[in-house]
Amino acid sequence: MKALDRYIIREVLKGTLIALIALYALFNLFTLNDELRSRGVGDYDLKHIFMYMGLMIPHYLYELMPSAALLGSLFVLGGMANHRELMAMRVSGVSVFGIIRSVMVAGMILVAFSFGIGEFVGPDAEKKAKVLRSVAKTQRPVTRTANGLWLRDGNQFINVKDIYTAGDVANISIYELGDDRRLKKVVHAQSGRFLDKGEWQLKGVQTSHISATKVDAQNIAEEAWYSVIDPNVVDVVLMDPENLSLYDLTKYIDFLQDNKQDAAKYELAFWARLINPFITLVMLLVSTPFVVGVGRGIALGPRMMLGVLIGMSFNIVDNAVGQMGIVYGLNPLFVAVLPSSLVLLGALYAISRLR
Repeated sequence: MKALDRYIIREVLKGTLIALIALYALFNLFTLNDELRSRGVGDYDLKHIFMYMGLMIPHYLYELMPSAALLGSLFVLGGMANHRELMAMRVSGVSVFGIIRSVMVAGMILVAFSFGIGEFVGPDAEKKAKVLRSVAKTQRPVTRTANGLWLRDGNQFINVKDIYTAGDVANISIYELGDDRRLKKVVHAQSGRFLDKGEWQLKGVQTSHISATKVDAQNIAEEAWYSVIDPNVVDVVLMDPENLSLYDLTKYIDFLQDNKQDAAKYELAFWARLINPFITLVMLLVSTPFVVGVGRGIALGPRMMLGVLIGMSFNIVDNAVGQMGIVYGLNPLFVAVLPSSLVLLGALYAISRLR
């Protein structure tokens, strides 16, 4: 790799990091303001607020990466243009497409980082953050482990391994203790659905009554179960579909399809999740023609405003197209790809017009 390539890659990564920190700090101010309004609810205090915000860092890094890449590249490449560095590169024989290639290499590094954060760190950290906040506010015993969600209702200890929506769960185990604190009953259900006023409908139920001398077991197709546990409690580990990992989304889609339920929202989230890291590359491409073609002499303020307008416009259009796709039953892959594809085509056309 040439020295100029390494220089461009290093500067784009540095500019993106600065923009990412700035955007995260801005978002943190809004988050802190919202969380302070809940201070004093239950045990929720400043310690829990800062722990919650710390656990949410991976989520915000993932969400802000495309915008940070756009702002960072506009800042860095614009600075190079204003200091005549890009002109010197081109005079020395580096083509416009050579500069773009270096920017794209930096983009692939950002894509790999974004994908790793979004798939392996962010979702689990966000679940822990929601559990932390909910337990502190409600003072209810809720724990999430690698084996699922654990709750307590009187003498019953409940384990829910698979949670698809607040009212739809699967692989439920209920352990009931007697007055002597010995296990007297174990219930396992394949799936469960919340009906109303504390009533759950369990399906595929296996019940074992345990005494000092024997164990009586029975299988029931359906059974009603009454508990103070409601969807609001289960909801503490649920996230918006677009914030789930690809693995979790795949499981949820299979569950919904097996139960003849509409999975369009989760299918759209799956494809959007798969495409989202590569939007960083699109944003880097968008920044290039504005800098290389007409960027010399433009001050920092207008350059940053341009990046903010492009980023905001893209997010608005992307969300609007997604909602329209769900309402009108359009193909989820088509809906997820359409906004970024249009922006990509526009960027490629602008690049092709560069001289």
